[in-house]
Amino acid sequence: VQLQASGGGLVQAGGSLRLSCTATGRTFEIYGWGWFRQTPGKEREFVAAIHWRTSSTFYSDSVKGRFTISRGNPVYLSMNSLKPEDTAVYFCATRYGARGSLFSAQTYDSWGQGTLVTVSS
Repeated sequence: VQLQASGGGLVQAGGSLRLSCTATGRTFEIYGWGWFRQTPGKEREFVAAIHWRTSSTFYSDSVKGRFTISRGNPVYLSMNSLKPEDTAVYFCATRYGARGSLFSAQTYDSWGQGTLVTVSS
């Protein structure tokens, strides 16, 4: 599976952005999708995930109530009420099975290239 992420940009605090992630290739193998983010010097941080068959969604506490992940291809991450601390490079990812925790980047098999989100104060 190959992933292409887009939609990042510069937005003022309180604003909104929608990221998209399109999968090509063996998409029928996808078990779940996730969004992670990373800032310089820090590990990749879980943001949101969706189970492909059940459409169950999961969010980090820091984005719950503000971000929404939606099922489909592309998968979208709608981000509202953005804060400066949301500034990061955002990555989409897919996994092929239920092994391990979906909150862990190590359990994902394919990654998009990342898209930069900058939230100004």
